Amino acid sequence: MLDNTLLTREIAVPTLSGPNMAVEIAGIKMKNPLTVGSGTYGHHGNFNQFYSVESMGALVPKTIRNYQWPGNPAPRVHEVVAGLHSSVGIPSNDWETFISKDAKILQAFNLPVIQSVIGRTEDEYVELVEKCSDLGIFAGLELNLSCPNLKQGGLDFGYDPIAAERLIKRARRVTNLPIIAKLAPDYSSLLGVAKAVEAAGADAISLVNAPRAMCIDYKTRRPIIGNQIGALSGAAIKPMAVYMVWQLYRAVKIPLFGMGGISDYRDVIEFMAAGARAVAFGTINYVNPMALPMALDDLKRYLEEENIDDINDLVGSAHD
Repeated sequence: MLDNTLLTREIAVPTLSGPNMAVEIAGIKMKNPLTVGSGTYGHHGNFNQFYSVESMGALVPKTIRNYQWPGNPAPRVHEVVAGLHSSVGIPSNDWETFISKDAKILQAFNLPVIQSVIGRTEDEYVELVEKCSDLGIFAGLELNLSCPNLKQGGLDFGYDPIAAERLIKRARRVTNLPIIAKLAPDYSSLLGVAKAVEAAGADAISLVNAPRAMCIDYKTRRPIIGNQIGALSGAAIKPMAVYMVWQLYRAVKIPLFGMGGISDYRDVIEFMAAGARAVAFGTINYVNPMALPMALDDLKRYLEEENIDDINDLVGSAHD
């Protein structure tokens, strides 16, 4: 349940002095390293309902498809200890509706917008990448290669280095926009897929997506989620996510967007120290929709107290 007191906290007004908060990742210039995970912020396009969306460094709207899709059967979400078990299935309007409604909203913002896309086949991914590029409104494209709660779309690419490399190569040929590959949180395939997408021309990697999970009702002895298999997100997955970011920072040269259980400025610092250049707030947005601006305020204060002039100095500092 949302604590209304969280919405009354004063957020510091930015000043011209103080530490540098700007980062650049894959050629995308962000005034601060904070963004949101696709599908976790701005329900039905109401991005400014709690704070100005332009407070963040970049916006990642919900993943889109090239066709209308209803999503997975209900129930779709189930609260668990320290997290959320979900299987929404990425519902999507058709392309024409996206153009006439969503694209106009996104175009009006004065910040980088990184659109997340998914397809069932290589051809669907590539066609959507090309269409999004032609709009001329996006700073980059995130290819969702790893949605854990779909029966189709993205799964093979996220776990198969050969398939991932082939897809990124095709996408690279149809767009000049930065390509960000969103990878699966799978230890066995992580390094292989990461190196494959880097070699294929991806400009950055985002990780981790929520790992596959299942919850069973002890009374009925049946899965709780309508899709049976879903995903686990929230604070419960943070240590795993930090480790995977730390591991990839050592393995690839392209920059990283870190995500997975981030709740406050301390988590931001942890992910950046592991190697992330930008971080995304996800499930916490459902609990405390003011988490991102509060973290930004606290992060600035932390840098000042620690006499750190540039937030980029945090990146990879755990490896020193």
